[in-house]
Amino acid sequence: MIREAHVTLQSFTLGLGVLSYLLASCGGLGLLGVWLGHYLWAYCGVFYLAVNLLLLLVYRGGDWQIAVRGCFLGACCGGGILVSVLSPTSYHVFGWYVVVLTVFHFSEYLTTAIGNPKTLTLDSYLLNHSWAYGIAAVVSWGEFFIERWLLPDMKMIWYVSIIGIIICLWGEIIRKSAMLTAKTNFNHIVQVRRQDGHELVTWGTYQLFRHPSYVGWFWWSIGTQLILVNPLCTIAYTLASWSFFNERIHFEEMTLINFFGEKYLDYQKKVGTGLPFIKGFIPKIPRKQT
Repeated sequence: MIREAHVTLQSFTLGLGVLSYLLASCGGLGLLGVWLGHYLWAYCGVFYLAVNLLLLLVYRGGDWQIAVRGCFLGACCGGGILVSVLSPTSYHVFGWYVVVLTVFHFSEYLTTAIGNPKTLTLDSYLLNHSWAYGIAAVVSWGEFFIERWLLPDMKMIWYVSIIGIIICLWGEIIRKSAMLTAKTNFNHIVQVRRQDGHELVTWGTYQLFRHPSYVGWFWWSIGTQLILVNPLCTIAYTLASWSFFNERIHFEEMTLINFFGEKYLDYQKKVGTGLPFIKGFIPKIPRKQT
């Protein structure tokens, strides 16, 4: 495992240390613990700042940049667990959602570090994926808190949230297995020029779907909204994700046909995209004149 993978694992684990609040709130630290037990977010904030000071002492340059992001995701993941354990019942699903969200972004970087380290950058965390992605997340939070305020019982339909978690796990497994199967042939950015050593991957999860990483992300995005029991965003995320991947697959398959020619066309005939009602780019073959 390369150095960057170790750095992000270590920093993510340190960020998870905010869970030590559970020890404090139970009085495990004596009188100090009893006092801290009344100030959840103050405790988490001080702990997070202390860990970041430690990272500043331990890491330099690029490693520090990696560590700060890993620690941030770990702390948010730990915060999600705390919300799901200590907050009022109607907030529990938001804690589950935060855990799923942070693990996704952390695992994107870690999986890239393991499978295709040459393409690894800070952008591999996908924290700055796009404005549209960020706006969609904020809108989903807004829907959750508004509906929780108006209809708190709505956020306690547990079976919907459990289904969402299962769908997210399914999506994560498909996406990460695709990344690890493709290895150096996987890239977060659609390639318009064929790189040396780039080969067509048709084994593993690619035997089931032509675009398993997109299949995983598509279902993961929908699952996050089911976790939150967000009916409006569930519909909106489904439509937006479908539109995004439909356009992206159409463009990507144009480049893949250009790279691999008949080999990719044969693969197209045998394996579907894996996404509902998305056929990909099908080149038009001119009819022969009789």
